[in-house]
This record gives sequence, structure tokens and C-alpha cells, in this order.
Amino acid sequence: MVTIINQLKKKPAPTKKLKVMLEELERRYKLRGAELSLIFVGPKTIQNLNKKYRRRNKPTDVLSFGLKEKAPDGKFYLGDIVICPAIAQRQAREKGHSVEREIAILSIHGFLHLLGFEHFQGLEEEEAKIRPLFLKDFR
Repeated sequence: MVTIINQLKKKPAPTKKLKVMLEELERRYKLRGAELSLIFVGPKTIQNLNKKYRRRNKPTDVLSFGLKEKAPDGKFYLGDIVICPAIAQRQAREKGHSVEREIAILSIHGFLHLLGFEHFQGLEEEEAKIRPLFLKDFR
């Protein structure tokens, strides 16, 4: 199950489409019933998280916090994906596509990190396989 938490005043992206996409990714990777949160935050919040957990005192586009554990309630918690739409908007402009598409790209990237994929160790290859399948609804 995917929970979307928006800590911003504005709705940054089509949350229903993002939820469907992430749930499809869960099925593809045989994680049916796994709990996962997608959280939208502002630049200051993501900078604070980046500083605390990655020792980088600057805002970033996406952070992933993997749990991969079964809780006392019996549910399997995959983890949290935290996205800063303000940074995603700037990146979308630079790449020439919509902020919704950029947020979907960041969601996929964060999801793959939750699965254990790392940069230069299979993440880029997996993204190349997955993106065409899951970005068709995001222009």
C-alpha cells in the first residue's frame, strides 16, 4: 500500500497517478502488500534531512529511507521516499518536460533505492528498463 503525504500548501503532482504507478512497481517486484510512503517536502526540510542523514548541507531532489522490515502489526514496511517538488520543478524545466514527469522519475529512482539498487551498481540499468514502462502516463 502506498501512502502519499503532502507537507506543502499546494498539491505538487497528480497523486492518484503516482500511487497507481508505485503500486504497479510493488507488484512488478513482488512486494504486494508492502507499505511505502511518498512524502512531498519543501527545500528547507529536504536540506535538513540531507544534512542529517547524508552529511550534505544542501537541498536535493529525492531521498530514500529504506526499512525493509516486518512490524509487530504484521505489515512489511519497505520505507519512505521524500521528494522536493521545488527542485523537481527546476530540473523539469532544464530537461524540457513537466514537473509531474520529473516527480514520477524521482519516485521510480527512490523506489529502486528502497529495493537496494545503488548508483553505478545496477540502478541506472534498472531505471533504463523500468522508465519506459511506467512513465507513459506522465508527459
